[in-house]
Amino acid sequence: MSTPFISVVDDDASVRAATENLLKSRGYDVQIFSSAEALLLSPQLAETSCVITDVQMSVMSGLDLLAEVRTRGYDAPFIFITAFPDERVRASAMDAGAMGFLAKPLGGKELLKCLDNALKAYGARGTI
Repeated sequence: MSTPFISVVDDDASVRAATENLLKSRGYDVQIFSSAEALLLSPQLAETSCVITDVQMSVMSGLDLLAEVRTRGYDAPFIFITAFPDERVRASAMDAGAMGFLAKPLGGKELLKCLDNALKAYGARGTI
């Protein structure tokens, strides 16, 4: 069994660092990206077991990232995080196939539970 590889996409450096530290402390392999475009250009896209992404980013939104990843044929689960929780956006994310929609500031336990559920639902198995 291999350790799940988690891609974290957020334009806020402090959120990226905190999320990376939390996930690495739980034994996940983690790569952080400052934009959706950076993930799309990365060779790690094909290795990703789950994407944790901000909804609102400057050039490409998290919802647009999900659509592009699906267009490219990848089916990794997505968990959205946002500082501006909005029921309409949450509904759009869930309708698009998101496994979670969490408000910032993130609770570590809440994020880890959501991640565990997403990985189980998609059949990703690891050492966690």
